[in-house]
Amino acid sequence: MTGPTITDIYEVIDTTWQPASKTRHGPWMIREGRGAGGRVSSATAEAPVIDADIPIAEEAMRAFGQTPLFMIRDGETALDQALEARGYRIKDAVHAYAAPIGTLAADPPPVTCFEVWPPLEIMKEVWDAGGIGPERRAVMARVPDPKTTILGRTEDQPAGAAFVAIAGPFAMTHAVETLARHRRRGLAVHMMQAAARWAARHGATHMTLITTQDNIAANALYRSLGMTVIGGYHYRIHPEAP
Repeated sequence: MTGPTITDIYEVIDTTWQPASKTRHGPWMIREGRGAGGRVSSATAEAPVIDADIPIAEEAMRAFGQTPLFMIRDGETALDQALEARGYRIKDAVHAYAAPIGTLAADPPPVTCFEVWPPLEIMKEVWDAGGIGPERRAVMARVPDPKTTILGRTEDQPAGAAFVAIAGPFAMTHAVETLARHRRRGLAVHMMQAAARWAARHGATHMTLITTQDNIAANALYRSLGMTVIGGYHYRIHPEAP
């Protein structure tokens, strides 16, 4: 099977990292994030838009208590320019990666990685240390099966955590986090291998993920695993945001 397109990636994100709600307002899809970050809190254009449509989305996002935030996908140059003209600034430009599942799937060293659902308390502590708090973990809880988390261990200690879920033939890994004192020891590689191994057993053909372009370490890691950039997106956030 051919690999995912960037359009596929947008759909996989919405399935494997779900907002609390999605509603149409005119040409817009409005996501209710409940404090869980841009992926689940941004508006996207689902039909052609004009400048006069922007206040519709702004009002709908403010009704959720959210600062207006738009996801700008590949090819949406006109919307990007319209928001820039209104003072919206770029936030979190993102690379989308993909690779055939066999490129990553492998057996990590013994007692290094474990598939766990629901996540253990120690995994929540790992995520908390990396800024992945209860609001983002609530996203994991509402994602439909198949899904799991990966507990990573090194030096006989819990040291890492990741979340992986499947949408159609594509798996996506989210929230890959290693405690600072245990980094640079290969644990993130082992967790990605374990995630791909789990995804392969559940019928996925490709592993995907997203990371910000300025996360140099993460981008280097995913390229080292044989993953390639297939596109991306960025956000435009309202100038009222701090």
